[in-house]
Amino acid sequence: MESEILKSTVYYDGSCPLCRAEIGYYRRTDRVDALCFVDVSEPAAETPQGITRQRAMERFHVRASDGRVLSGAAAFVEVWTRFPAWRWAVRATSLPGALAALELGYRMFLPIRPIISRLFGLTLRLQTLAKGARRE
Repeated sequence: MESEILKSTVYYDGSCPLCRAEIGYYRRTDRVDALCFVDVSEPAAETPQGITRQRAMERFHVRASDGRVLSGAAAFVEVWTRFPAWRWAVRATSLPGALAALELGYRMFLPIRPIISRLFGLTLRLQTLAKGARRE
């Protein structure tokens, strides 16, 4: 009998082009369906208990398979544990101060995420236009 994989649930802002690209990578990398994905930008999406939709869109959240709700750097580490190629990163976060440094970096990134996301989205649109122009 095959053992069933306990899934973690990833809550992400699907209105953010950068976030969608990252989630796309995670979907492609998740070959054993260890992750469920919830786009919290959808009005009907359910968020983790105690987390508002707005808060879920502002920070990366994951409900681990054991029920813990993680956010920020700890949530990324939970996702990385599901990918064999990322185990090195998981091990690195166990070094003293590493997770705290990642969280600090994530917090510094959050205020500029909208700007980076808009630029990323614009870049994607320009690439699409350029590909279309080359086909004509």
